[in-house]
Amino acid sequence: TYPPGSTVKPLFALAALEYGVVTPEHTEFCRGRWSSPGYGRVRRDWKPEGHGAVDMRKAIATSCDVYFFDIARLMGIDRMATFVSKFGLGSPTGIDIDGERSGIVPSTEWKKRAYRQKEQQIWFPGDTISVGIGQGQMLTTPLQLAHAISTIASRGQRFQPRLVKGIRDSLTGQVRELPPTSLSPVQIADPAGWDVAIGGMIDVANASYGTARGAAARSPYLIAGKSGTAQVFSVASNERIRKADELAERLRDHALFVAFAPADAPMPKIVVAVIVENAPGGGSAFAAPIARKLLDAYLLTPEELAAQEAKRQPAPVATTRGD
Repeated sequence: TYPPGSTVKPLFALAALEYGVVTPEHTEFCRGRWSSPGYGRVRRDWKPEGHGAVDMRKAIATSCDVYFFDIARLMGIDRMATFVSKFGLGSPTGIDIDGERSGIVPSTEWKKRAYRQKEQQIWFPGDTISVGIGQGQMLTTPLQLAHAISTIASRGQRFQPRLVKGIRDSLTGQVRELPPTSLSPVQIADPAGWDVAIGGMIDVANASYGTARGAAARSPYLIAGKSGTAQVFSVASNERIRKADELAERLRDHALFVAFAPADAPMPKIVVAVIVENAPGGGSAFAAPIARKLLDAYLLTPEELAAQEAKRQPAPVATTRGD
């Protein structure tokens, strides 16, 4: 299990719309730092100079921490936890293979169960802000992330993840296909919310300001994605952010990227979740290129793949520390 980092920001954006705490047009001016009375220390955005004015879609595309700190403050942890749990986070997916972990979607009730001492059971406002960008005590598995993102890609439809597609009779050789098992769909009050979340993820990979625009460059199909960086240890607000080569490998951040494609299809064909442990940079630089190779291998014919590799040239890749 891993902290999901910014890969869950599209989910929290949907939650904020569902609870009516903001509209898609709600704009924050990001100066690179966030604070609010009662929420503890000043929080830093991954981009020290800030992102300027961002609405919800651009906040997803640029992975603006300041925007998501504030919608977490407006929602509160229990509403956040209730909403993302509908997408399967915090519970085993039930895939047909042993050893699946549950992960953690923290809430006030979860903290009371997790700790014995009364003083440790208190949920602090600052805890909510950390979870708002997929940090703190939130933990997910790569499979859970892929499952949750597939639910966004299919606008609420959910299916049971599985490893076995069919069973072959050893005597006759006949294959019995196992039909997909549908799960309870995620329904939202305003279906236009899916457009905002998906649009933001498309901009991640395609807009000039998207955090993973380099990894999606010259793609023959439309990619939607979300980069993320999960901190292994925290840095104080007044402490200099150290470069990866200044840290022991085990202390380096994890790089994450989730994606689906083709993003303009009524039902995308593939969803990918990539986590690179202790990478020397963010999800855009290390996890996104791996995801692109997986998408190409799945969606392109051998001839198209060969042509794509032949014309592939080094493209500008976002190498920011945060996402």
